Amino acid sequence: MMRFGRCAVSLVCAAAFVTAARSGHELPIYPSFYPHEIEIRTLAPDQAADALRDGRIQAYVGRGMSFPGAPPADIRPIESLGSFIIVQINPDSALARDAASACAAMKSVVRALAGQGDFVLHPYPVTPLHGDYLHHADLAAAAKARLADGAIAARGLRVKASGKFAQGRPEWSTGDADWDAEVVEADAAELMASAMFSVNGWLAPPWLKTGWFHAERLLADAPSDDGLNDNAGKQRAETDLHRLEAGEFADLVERINLERDLVTTLTESCRKIIAGYTVKREYVNVEYSAGIGNIGYDSIAGLHSPMFIRTVKLNDFPWNGWLALGTGAKPTAAWNPIGGMTDPFGWLMGFAVGDPALLPSPYEAGWMLNRIADLPSSPER
Repeated sequence: MMRFGRCAVSLVCAAAFVTAARSGHELPIYPSFYPHEIEIRTLAPDQAADALRDGRIQAYVGRGMSFPGAPPADIRPIESLGSFIIVQINPDSALARDAASACAAMKSVVRALAGQGDFVLHPYPVTPLHGDYLHHADLAAAAKARLADGAIAARGLRVKASGKFAQGRPEWSTGDADWDAEVVEADAAELMASAMFSVNGWLAPPWLKTGWFHAERLLADAPSDDGLNDNAGKQRAETDLHRLEAGEFADLVERINLERDLVTTLTESCRKIIAGYTVKREYVNVEYSAGIGNIGYDSIAGLHSPMFIRTVKLNDFPWNGWLALGTGAKPTAAWNPIGGMTDPFGWLMGFAVGDPALLPSPYEAGWMLNRIADLPSSPER
């Protein structure tokens, strides 16, 4: 458990004034709802449910917590992108020898996944929870239609999986090296955090939350043409990525077309695809005296984002107050902005004590200003 506070050097208040009514009231203006003390506790998910219900913590940041039935009325779920579900063909399997057999095996596995309760079928790497999804909506619909085509099923398919997917289908728990397809889960928040770094007072890179960037990080080794040794697809993807990162495009239209071309190239092969995603649910206590309100969060990272810390307001106080958060991740990394803060506990602490000039926009792929303003150099008088 770690506790830290923020001591204000000065407090700016508005002067009290008397209204036209019979009595006067002080109307102080406070700069933000930032709590002046934030406590982060490491709690197992089964302990967190009672702590959240009793008001000992106001939010549980991370996965794993659930309730046996419906949550109490004052406990609300916060939904964000959970994990990408990836299906890949074993390159040593006989099914990998030609595109037709690889695609048939892939369709069989994805259709079986569709029966999982928390799996959202979406065979395209840019999801509706990404801010740039509208640039890819037609391509996503086409990918789903292609998956529905054909009734060919791969017979005797040996699938390797882990975690809840193996638990849901015991026949997928094979530990043998002799497998045909594998189901892999990639946490979206961890993917974003692993690419994030701090430079010059802001969190980078600029494309941190874009779907095309996540697609490239997950599927960079996927592009190939019909020949296994043909690197043309990989070279096209690398060229598109370089142009996007270097800003080598004339306008917005060319940039969007580059992004679409990159994702199209990354998803050409049936040997590795993103079959869909899961939704992450984190829980907060919104009860009036013990809970929190005015909650902002990130569509990808959920509560594990700087936006949550900067918008959360404790219901007991008009401003500031004591915020208690629970998380299941114990600190394991060094706590410094250069060599550490690379574990989930460190990320959360870094978001609380850091103050970057730009923050990831909650529901978009872009950025928003934090404590700075975009003003003309010579404003009109």
